[in-house]
Order: sequence, then C-alpha cells, then structure tokens
Amino acid sequence: MAVAVLGGLGTGSPRSGFAIEKVILREGKKAMNGVKTKALAGAVVLGMVAVPAAPSWASQRGAKSRDATSSYVPTVPIVAAQPAIQTLDPSDWAAQILVDQGTLMEGLYGYSPTGQVVPKIATHYTVADGGLVWTFYLRNNARWSNGAPVTAQDFYYSWMRTASPKNSSDAMWASVMNYVAQSYAYHAGSVPASAVGVKVVNPYEIQLRLSAPHDILGEMPISGSMPLYPPSLEAHPTNWYLPKYFVGDGPYVLKTFVPSGGMTIVRNPYYVGAPGEENVGNIQEMKLITQSSVPVEDYLANKLSVADVTTPSDYKYVLEHPSLKRELHVSTDNQVEYLQWDKSTESSPLESLAVRQAIAMAVDRQPIVNSVLAGMAGATNVFGFKGWPTYSLQHPLTYNVQKARQLLAQAGYPGGKGFPTLTLYAEVTSVSPESVPIAEAVAAELQQNLGIKTEITPENATLFGDITYAGLSSFVKPGYVIGGGTPNWNDVTSLPIESNQDLDNPGTVGPLSYRQHVSAYFYNSYNPSDVALMGNPANASEGTKASDWVPLEKAAKADIAYLNAWTAKQPPAYRAVLEVPGTETNQQVWDGLLTAYHQAKTPAAQHTAWVNAWKFLGAYSTGNAGIGLPLGLNDQVWDDQHMTQALHNVYMWNTELGGTVNQETAVVLASKIDNYMLQQGYGIPLYYYETFYLEKPGLSGVEANPWSWTGLYQFQYLSQNG
Repeated sequence: MAVAVLGGLGTGSPRSGFAIEKVILREGKKAMNGVKTKALAGAVVLGMVAVPAAPSWASQRGAKSRDATSSYVPTVPIVAAQPAIQTLDPSDWAAQILVDQGTLMEGLYGYSPTGQVVPKIATHYTVADGGLVWTFYLRNNARWSNGAPVTAQDFYYSWMRTASPKNSSDAMWASVMNYVAQSYAYHAGSVPASAVGVKVVNPYEIQLRLSAPHDILGEMPISGSMPLYPPSLEAHPTNWYLPKYFVGDGPYVLKTFVPSGGMTIVRNPYYVGAPGEENVGNIQEMKLITQSSVPVEDYLANKLSVADVTTPSDYKYVLEHPSLKRELHVSTDNQVEYLQWDKSTESSPLESLAVRQAIAMAVDRQPIVNSVLAGMAGATNVFGFKGWPTYSLQHPLTYNVQKARQLLAQAGYPGGKGFPTLTLYAEVTSVSPESVPIAEAVAAELQQNLGIKTEITPENATLFGDITYAGLSSFVKPGYVIGGGTPNWNDVTSLPIESNQDLDNPGTVGPLSYRQHVSAYFYNSYNPSDVALMGNPANASEGTKASDWVPLEKAAKADIAYLNAWTAKQPPAYRAVLEVPGTETNQQVWDGLLTAYHQAKTPAAQHTAWVNAWKFLGAYSTGNAGIGLPLGLNDQVWDDQHMTQALHNVYMWNTELGGTVNQETAVVLASKIDNYMLQQGYGIPLYYYETFYLEKPGLSGVEANPWSWTGLYQFQYLSQNG
C-alpha cells in the first residue's frame, strides 16, 4: 500500500515551510484516473459545512425513516467503472465501498440523504488535547443482523484488522486508521498493537488518539471505518462476506452475491436506525447489478429502474421525448476539470506570472461546455460551483481577452509573436473520450485570442496520471495538462477540490530555480549535493567507520538548531501541526539513529544504520508514483532560506488545513489555497461534471455518488411512492 507522509507526520519533527504535514491519498486518485465522479443529488457537504438542501424530488422521503412496506424490487446499476465488486471486505479500496458505507454496513457516523455527516451508531463525540483525542459514544440498541449488539469492540476489531501487519494489502489510507497514532508503525511491525491509538473504554465508548490534529468525522462514513462482526470472520476468514455467512449492521443484508457480478439485498430484520435521522427507505428487496453498456436502452426495456445518461446521443434522445425528460434528474458532481500547470523544469515564458494570467483570462469556458460536452457539465472559473463551501470566497481570473492580450504584450509577446509552442497533455481517447477534444478547444481559443500555438500530446493512463497527480517528470515540456480534481470522500482536506494537489509534491510550483533544485534529487536516487556533503548511500562500505558519521553529525547539529529556531517563529496554528505533543522531536529521532548504529554488530548493519541516518538528513527519490518524497533536514533548511514568502504561505495553509478541527477555519484556509493557485495561473478551472440519470416514476432516494469512485451509492434510502 503506497501511502506517504510528507514532513514526518506522526514523528513530531519540526518541518520547514515547504513540508506538507498531511497524508497524501494518492492511491484512490490514481486508481480511479479518468473516471468521472457521480455527485450527491442536491447537496454537497464538506467537513460538516452544509450547502443547499436536496431538490424537491429527493425531499419526498421526509425527515424520518419510512416503514418498509413496498414490495417493489428495483434493479439498480452499482458499478460504472472497474474494479468490479469481488469482495465486500471494507478494508479493500474497490467498488464494494458503494454498498459497504451505510447500506450493508453502518459506521459511527454516515451520510444523510442530503450529504451531511450525521450520527448513525454513535450518539455523540468529544474532542480533547487540541484535536488529538476523539471519544465516540455508541447507542446501545444497534444490532447485527443476527440480533447481537453492536459494540465498541466490533469497531476496534475491524480497525485493528485493517492496520494489522498480516494485512499488507489493506487500504489503511481509506479508513480512520490513516490518522491514528502509531497505526502505520504497527502495520509495519515495528510496534505492538497496544501502542496504537485505539482504545475501547467500555462496550459503548471508543477512543482514538490521532498522530496529529484532524477532523476525523469525515473518515467515519467511508468503508474502511465500518465495524465487523468478529465471530463471523474468525469462523470464515476468507469468505465471511458470502450470503450464508454474512453478518452486517446496516439496513440491508445479502440474499445473493456473485463476485465481479451482481447481488440481491434484503432488509435486515434486526436493524435499528439512529433516532431523529432518516436511515432507510421502504424497499424490502433490491437487485444491484453491474453497469449496463446500453443503460438507456435497458431502462426503456424495463431492465433497469435507474439508468445513467452518459453520452450526448442518449442525452439528446431523452430531451426529445417528454415522457423520458420528466424522469431525468441532474446532480452536480464534486469534480472540477481544469488546465493544470504541468510542472516542467524547462525554461519557458510560463515562468512569467503575466503570461500565466493571460492564458487564464483567454479561455472561454461556456463554448467548451456547450460544444464539446454537449451541455453535460457546468462552466466554472473557480474550484467548485454555486453551493460549494468555498465558492463565494474564491477570486478567479475572469474571461477577458483584451486584458489577456495586454498582459501577454507586457511580457514581451505581443500577439503571440516569439512565443514558443506550448504542450497540452491529454489522456488517450480510449480512456477519456473528452480529454483530447477539450484540449483541442483550449488550443483553438489560445490561438485565436492570444496567437499562442500548442501541440496536443495524448498520454496513456499511467503517464497521464504521473503528469496530473504526481511530482516532477523529466519528459514533461512546458505547458498544461487537461487535469482534474475530485475528493475521495468528505474531509476538510477535500475542500479545495484538489486545487492543492500540486502542493503535495516538492518542487511542483514556484520559480524555475526552485523546481530545478528539487529535480536534482527527484530524478536521481540521492540528492547529488547531499552525496557530496555526506557520502553515497549506494556505496556499501559507507557507514562502517566512525569517520563516516562525522559529516552527518555536523549536518544534523546545524539543521536541528536552525529548524528549532525557525519553528519557534511560526504562527501558533502552524506550530500546533508541526509540533505534535507526545511525538519525537528531530533531536530524539537523530539520537535514536545514532543508537541504532552503535548497536549494529556487523558492517552490513552499520551501513544500514548509516543509510537510515543519511535519509533523515538528505533528500532522495522514491520514484514518481504520486506519493510524494521524503524531505530531509538539509533540504528543509535550503527551502526555508530560498522560498518566497508567498510560496511559504500556501504550504503553511495547506498544512494547517489538514490539522484543523474547526470547520469555519478550514473553509477560509481552503479558499486561500484556491486563490493562490488561481491568481498564480497554476490552475485554470474549466468546468464541473454533472450526473444525468433516469429514475422510474414513483421511485425516490436514488443517490449519485459525489466522490471519486463513481456510480450510485446509499441504496438504503430508496423508496417507492404510490
């Protein structure tokens, strides 16, 4: 499982202004690369910040649970993209989370029909130690589908199973355990289970100690945070999720299940929902099938109760038939497609702020939406849409051709004269049919409005993913990528809709000199300047003599003194995330590395200890896998001495965003990040996606998934009216 913690989250090490103190959730984004999200109909709620309520068709369900009286058996598609559902294990990141989070399994908190995070198994929670300790209180009437009570021990069992060293492939990053103190150390086998920050206080009270302050509520509804029934897993460890063994605590249980196929779910007779919440609709049984290749045709043939409208031709057909048009629903997705700075380390006119701003002002979004996307999206020049929590706080560069031409002329390229050809990277048509046409439309506007020529370069999914989501790539030429941003789930770090994804890797924004400095260790195994200063980790004889440690000890002493003084001058909110109580300081980490060396008995062990110490100080590459790079103390000092104040600020805001537990503060921080990326021309929003779907008359409660795994979700809310 590839998860990186930039800046030593959980170690308590004071970090530089460049360091990003948050866990980067890159696996989900790259796994779902090219897949369009399906949005929650009528509402978007990030970090408990509510926006407009559901439209009238969704509000028909009322505020309370309905009696399950309907005999109607709807057929609903659940997977619009791979991977298909092979297992219902909530610790795996795959399409099964569409049914785990609230339909077959219910967590402490879940999503309401309008997308708010609301109590489910929990009654309430308390927060202590500045956001480090979260205590959740469970209601005592929740039941498993066999009638057994749902207890805190069931959550402990599931969460610790996810983090267990025995489960190397589990998606820890897609669960509450991503933020729990010592969870990754336990996963790596370096500390015992007792060291992990999960504690059962009593059968109806569970406590989490986090590695850093964070609003953990956003992680509670996702699949990896669901409880499990221990006796079932212990009796059937490899196939506990088959219908004959399955025990769930959600509104529905399995009747049939075909791995990589469909399933039938029926009401759980022992289910007791949270009081005061809408927990379930009135459907007794429903069939969930894999997505149809001809959804509208199957809908017309009554093979489907709900159908995605995904192509312009189907959309046109629906609009031309009044009976179908009355059954059409549209919901806004949490995905913004934008022109993303492609992070080239070659010199080009894009180093000029005026040039980047000119390009941003020369792009007219509405024709792109109308012509290329056939109206199946919404034009936007911000990272969001009306109703998104940060929408009104963003200050975009608006479409203004006259101003754009003035800026380009001021930069020395009147009418585009002398301007070199820019590269526009797009995804190959077989993966993303609209990516190249969008690039073509942007290219035409830049040529017409600014006289700038472009070259469109389609890339396969892997390379496109590296350019979009990862760090620096040596092959990238100056230009932009038809990128996109979509949250994996409800979380305060999702508020920028990935406008900040370029901040998740060193050297992807900022002056050319800064990016080229970072490329020295991004493209090489080890930073050449650190090798010259401290020795080469690739040399197996290094570290076997006491003299080999002299340059390392000298560097460590200077770096730690510098960073301690630097950290002491930072704003309190930033320091609260940099210096987490109860975790190791840089000095303590260094002392431990020295101890490991002195305890080494063989030259090979001494070399290993020396390499570990070198990596604590020096910069090295882990490969461009979209998971960030470790940033050694030497480079933290270099960054602090060379970084502009504006760049320092945006990294600081990004760090603080991950550590806030105050929703109002999170919205303000996210909007500051958005505005930096907008004003600097590093991100040029084009449009947001919308989900179009048909719903049979009388059926309500269909939820288009707002997050990055697409399709429909929250089937528990379906109702049949009349």
